[in-house]
Amino acid sequence: MNDLWYSQSSIHYLILRLSASHVNMQWSRRLEEHGKDEIGNNFMTSCVLTLISNAKSLPLEPVHIARVCQHLVTTGKTDWLAESEACDIFIESPLSTTDIAKQARYILSGTAIDTVCTSIKDRRKKLLISDMDSTIIDQECIDELGDAIGLGSQISEITSALVQGEISVADAMRKRLELMKGMKHHLLESVYKERITLKTGARTLVQTMRRYGAFCILVSGGFTFFTRRIAERIGFHDHYGNKLVFKDEKLTGEIQKPILGRSAKLNTLTSICYEKGLEPSEALAVGDGANDIEMIKAAGLGVAFHNSGSLRKYANTCIDHGDLTALLYIQGFRKSEFVLS
Repeated sequence: MNDLWYSQSSIHYLILRLSASHVNMQWSRRLEEHGKDEIGNNFMTSCVLTLISNAKSLPLEPVHIARVCQHLVTTGKTDWLAESEACDIFIESPLSTTDIAKQARYILSGTAIDTVCTSIKDRRKKLLISDMDSTIIDQECIDELGDAIGLGSQISEITSALVQGEISVADAMRKRLELMKGMKHHLLESVYKERITLKTGARTLVQTMRRYGAFCILVSGGFTFFTRRIAERIGFHDHYGNKLVFKDEKLTGEIQKPILGRSAKLNTLTSICYEKGLEPSEALAVGDGANDIEMIKAAGLGVAFHNSGSLRKYANTCIDHGDLTALLYIQGFRKSEFVLS
């Protein structure tokens, strides 16, 4: 047991030393390039680091806050947004918000705590644009449809390849719809009622952002049969998806074109911003797969939600442990402001 403790402690110490070395190297490089007098004016970033825990698995405690403050340049000011769940730490640093979040993640490695660093200015976003499958709901709808007709494993393999960016949206859609050709309309309704469940915090996220003036959009590479029902259930202002084609109450294996894919999600973001007189920087986009990359890159706050694949490289924020209420905490909402109905 003692040997195990020593090994774990040594690894944690090494991580902290490497993190500190990374910070010092960047700091020294900037000093050499720009001189000491210019650093304060041009390179110090005022931002807020939000620590968010999944309270069910690990409460956020003062010791976690102290550990981060010990190794990062903070103002000394902290603000608990929710006891045992979320806390803001105010930072003054020469590093980018992305680098600060990474440093905090190293410091808290081994804990189920998300670390997100954002600018203090304009934290609360005026537009929410969200993917549906495995983001707002727990399932991939098309996989559930396939399972209902005994083709679950074949369709899931195609979906997995799509999420990882291995095949295009159009190819994935064509292959899966070919397998489901002839499926009866009433089976879709059964799948929705019996299999589809909401992610924890989904309704709270949408209802809270709506109350405080944000416009909320659901956009999916899935089907409008499901997006319409989920949007109405949760409270999105509008929804976008692919429309299935039926003949004699059976799937024809086709959808109405154009196919809503990666570029269409980006186009939806930009068009809504134009209609509402907003800048993309005022938008929060959240998704879980490669199909969401373009809209995630374009949004001011782009969140990879419970994603371990290619999307992480493009998102400026990753939520790995928390539920969807984490997206409220990183905008500075207190739990007392949440709409919990």
